[in-house]
Amino acid sequence: MTTSRRGFLRFAMGSTVVAGGLQVAGAAAHAEPLHSVPPDHIGIQLYTVRNIMATDPQGTLGALGDIGYATVGVSGLYGHTPEKFREMMDIGGVRAVLTHTSWDAMNANVQRELEIARILGVRYVVVPSLPGSLRTVAGYTHAAAKFQEWGIKCRSAGMKFLFHNHDVDFVKADGKVLYDILLEQTDARFVNFELDLYWITKPGYDPVAYFERHPGRFPVFHVKDMAANGSFEDLGYGTIDFPRIFARYAQSGIREYVVEHDTPKVALVTAARGHDYLMKVRF
Repeated sequence: MTTSRRGFLRFAMGSTVVAGGLQVAGAAAHAEPLHSVPPDHIGIQLYTVRNIMATDPQGTLGALGDIGYATVGVSGLYGHTPEKFREMMDIGGVRAVLTHTSWDAMNANVQRELEIARILGVRYVVVPSLPGSLRTVAGYTHAAAKFQEWGIKCRSAGMKFLFHNHDVDFVKADGKVLYDILLEQTDARFVNFELDLYWITKPGYDPVAYFERHPGRFPVFHVKDMAANGSFEDLGYGTIDFPRIFARYAQSGIREYVVEHDTPKVALVTAARGHDYLMKVRF
């Protein structure tokens, strides 16, 4: 796979030069000084490449390392033990910065989930969604209390707890945006947020407004672009104004920029474009 993969990556990276160049040219018109995304904090959520991870996890992790990714967000172990998966990441030249684990798994055995996270070597343990049955003020209030409990346990284990949003988290119940309950009823020492920039933008909410109201609580971005018709798009080919969002790096608390695309046409092309964009974007 090595030879063909390298040829594929040369094609994938070559296909992004024009788009990336336009982005830099546009950014250059902004006032100095310009800032960039730290290369060692550019990652990709493995959900983006899940189809090829399922058939060739070692080759896929190696391909991501060849593209230049420093980190990955783990989305399942594809039938491997945590120890084996950690070994494969090491061989592929990437490190896990976060892992997604379910609400149900955390409820069933939080210590087991933290042990898996420890073996993987992650900094962040992330619950990526809540059950639909909790989509009420009382349900999100309950979730906030559980997050607080898990966040304390994560901190004791040397990790941090985060919640990842979808658009449904921004619906209103009894006049209250449900997502706001999680922010308002948790302690920033123990609970923070992996902000999916697509899923907050699509329902019409502004990430910057959240940074202003809740500074420092968004250490991870899922950097996901949106086409004009509202569907998913490769980074730099869509409509989301990432430089405007990234420019608030001090206020947001951002540390990790994690590329994601839910339905890529060709996963490694999407991955290459995402890395290329984050390497070149200026803000």
